[in-house]
Amino acid sequence: MSEKKYTVQNSPFVVPTTDGKVIKEHFGNATNKNSEISIAHMVAPAGWSEPFQTPEFDEYTFIIKGKKQFIIEDETVILEAGQSIKIERNTRVQYSNPFTEVCEYIAICTPAFSMDLVNRED
Repeated sequence: MSEKKYTVQNSPFVVPTTDGKVIKEHFGNATNKNSEISIAHMVAPAGWSEPFQTPEFDEYTFIIKGKKQFIIEDETVILEAGQSIKIERNTRVQYSNPFTEVCEYIAICTPAFSMDLVNRED
């Protein structure tokens, strides 16, 4: 019998958070130690924000529901459901949901997300 050439992810790793954000990593360093890519389903509550960061990975975001704000270098970009963005590695960015409804989105990072590579500011 041959080895399967696919992987179905039925139990993503739920990343512990303290800010109300739900992070379910389907593929990446937390689930299978894949340093090439991470794919996560995120739910950011209204009022959520992260500190500025300068990640050493490219990050793609696809908005499923709600809106998400990005401050990229000195520019503010707001995406709504159905829109997507790629932010290149080594770009200073802040992610937030200053709006009144939950934002649900998919985040894909190449190489995979790692706290060692995100470079969050204090």
